[in-house]
Amino acid sequence: MGKIIAVAGKGGTGKTTLTGLLIDYLTKSGKTPVLAVDADANSNLNEVLGVKVESTIGEIREEVNQREMVPDGFPGGMTKAQYLQYRLNTGILEGDGYDLFVMGRSEGKGCYCFVNGILREQLDKISDKYHYVVIDNEAGMEHLSRGTTRNIDVLILISDCSRRGIQAVGRIHKLVAELGLKVNEQHLIINRAPEGDLSEGISEEISLQGLELLGIIPLDPLIYEYDSQGKALVNLPDNSISKRTFKDICQQICL
Repeated sequence: MGKIIAVAGKGGTGKTTLTGLLIDYLTKSGKTPVLAVDADANSNLNEVLGVKVESTIGEIREEVNQREMVPDGFPGGMTKAQYLQYRLNTGILEGDGYDLFVMGRSEGKGCYCFVNGILREQLDKISDKYHYVVIDNEAGMEHLSRGTTRNIDVLILISDCSRRGIQAVGRIHKLVAELGLKVNEQHLIINRAPEGDLSEGISEEISLQGLELLGIIPLDPLIYEYDSQGKALVNLPDNSISKRTFKDICQQICL
């Protein structure tokens, strides 16, 4: 089975941006194939990677349900289960050195949990085909509590330079223990740090939450520039502050 890396943290901390940079680092380091999983219902990992998503798990689920309501709705005599699996296989987007699987969400009450279950089953089926599986979790703790990522080799917690951000990843850190999840490594990365430094108060909060600080990524004005112009963030120059610092962090944990 591929090495599973899950990225989690409070919304607005640059979690998805760093997930994209991680995928970019792995592919450019020749550690392919990589399966990228956007497990956020409000999916935008593809925008960081600069690719267009044709269909999400949620949309596929809706399509299958609509076909079920029509006589002979499934082609070639397929059953509903067979057609769902076929569409899930064709719904994987092929990138440069990676495949991208997007969760999305479907309409209707209770659909989110159902789509989450499909995602978990699909990961169980295909993850052993990849050297690395990188999962961008929904902001907060939802996927950890639902068991989407049950066996994690490396859990990367992302926070900004705020006490609320540190406390949010602290709760995720505690949830891992409470749920008895198998996580081999947990690391904290502080993102968007002014001048790349932490205040004494933030350092104290990290210690109070029992977190292991792996690295600090300075505030990078190029990220704002690229984002405002609609440019893929993986195309940042290799010598940009964020990309250079993040590469050093990845090498620390032997990725």
